[in-house]
Amino acid sequence: MAYQTFRQEYLQVPPVTRAYTTACVLTTAAVQLELITPFQLYFNPELIFKHFQVWRLITNYLFFGPVGFNFLFNMIFLYRYCRMLEEGSFRGRTADFVFMFLFGGFLMTIFGLFVNLVFLGQAFTIMLVYVWSRRNPYVRMNFFGLLIFQAPFLPWVLMGFSLLLGNSIIVDLLGIAVGHIYFFLEDVFPNQPGGGRLLRTPSVLKAIFDTPEDDPNYNPLPEERPGGFAWGEGQRLGG
Repeated sequence: MAYQTFRQEYLQVPPVTRAYTTACVLTTAAVQLELITPFQLYFNPELIFKHFQVWRLITNYLFFGPVGFNFLFNMIFLYRYCRMLEEGSFRGRTADFVFMFLFGGFLMTIFGLFVNLVFLGQAFTIMLVYVWSRRNPYVRMNFFGLLIFQAPFLPWVLMGFSLLLGNSIIVDLLGIAVGHIYFFLEDVFPNQPGGGRLLRTPSVLKAIFDTPEDDPNYNPLPEERPGGFAWGEGQRLGG
């Protein structure tokens, strides 16, 4: 019974969120079981471009460190905000969501050539948080019961939290920068005088990922629910 319930809940998670979070968990499990090592996964331009270890372009986004607070923190934020984007502003637009993944991953890989980061998954999570926060500007957030602020400040609060923990803020700044570039090109520039859409999802992605009908049994997670322990509770202003 428990297995059936878990399977049903798992299959209700939208496909991109399900695939990415599952890949992250399985990669971490494989490292914990010593089936693979982080040295086989990390981002190394020389090994990628000179020795053709191209899998590193993907695997460096799948490992968030050993199981612990940092891993759980990242998995919660990755799952929640990835799912809320996919079930919110990307509802019925799976191809566009996949294209955002590819575009964000491409930019981060380019920037990764100039910064000393060997795993880019945390920055990718911040990118997802940034895009969600800018598309939900009136959601009021509660961070550990200490701070109450509107959603667009969330990435910056997380950066301050990382700083307090003694972590490098380069990761957060990279995620914010890539998230802002995507948000500007997709949401801001097309609505400016003389502006237009510069990001267009390739038709091949639409043919693969977009389906004409919604699953009637699909149970979406409300986008305005930015959950995740006490630091992610929120509600719309005036609600």
